[in-house]
Amino acid sequence: MTEDAAAPDLRASDADRERVAEILRDALAEGRLDMEEFDERLDATYKARTYGELTPITRDLPDQGAVVPAVSLTKEPARQGSWSDRIVGGDETGTSSWAVAVMSGFQRRGRWTAPRRFNCFTFWGGGEIDLRDAYFVDREVVINAVAIMGGVQVTVPPGVEVVVRGIGIMGGFDHREEGVPGDPGAPRVIVTGFAFWGGVGVERKLPRAERQRLREERRREKLERKEDRRRQLETGPEDH
Repeated sequence: MTEDAAAPDLRASDADRERVAEILRDALAEGRLDMEEFDERLDATYKARTYGELTPITRDLPDQGAVVPAVSLTKEPARQGSWSDRIVGGDETGTSSWAVAVMSGFQRRGRWTAPRRFNCFTFWGGGEIDLRDAYFVDREVVINAVAIMGGVQVTVPPGVEVVVRGIGIMGGFDHREEGVPGDPGAPRVIVTGFAFWGGVGVERKLPRAERQRLREERRREKLERKEDRRRQLETGPEDH
């Protein structure tokens, strides 16, 4: 705790409020907050004027008290484009290397580490492999998906190269994301396997936090336009 954080009456800056908003976006993406809680806390963040008002907003989240620049900067996650920070290398085996869904489902999403090879199987079930906020053991990751009367959905962030090599019989693999050049230093994701009366989908999406940030910007722009119109109506035409 620094002197600034210990002084609840000290005025907070726009940068302080934005750092708290970033913590809330991460918490939303990780499932720590639902959308209603996120909206309530975000409104409170942008209305806060002092450290004393900001601190309780993230007190029950992992980055609690991170309204002080020196604290929050050390914990800021790697952003899209900082691929060197997201490729861990070494002898890492990944958070999880396989998944099975038989008349059920599985999910791998949020902050997890994708192994060099991830094997999954679905039978009358479905699986979700979301790499938007993931770390990678290596620059090349293989997802081997077998879908029998089921499906697997693979989601990658912009900048990642995708190669699809799967075989489908009365089923198929989604090739729409192939051919898009990857960013320098970005991972390469190879999707392979077998689909019988099932399918393996591949889509490219912005990370949840980035999508939420864009939604917030649009919402704030809408509110600003609404406020401008209200002021114009109150002011009325200028007298000449």
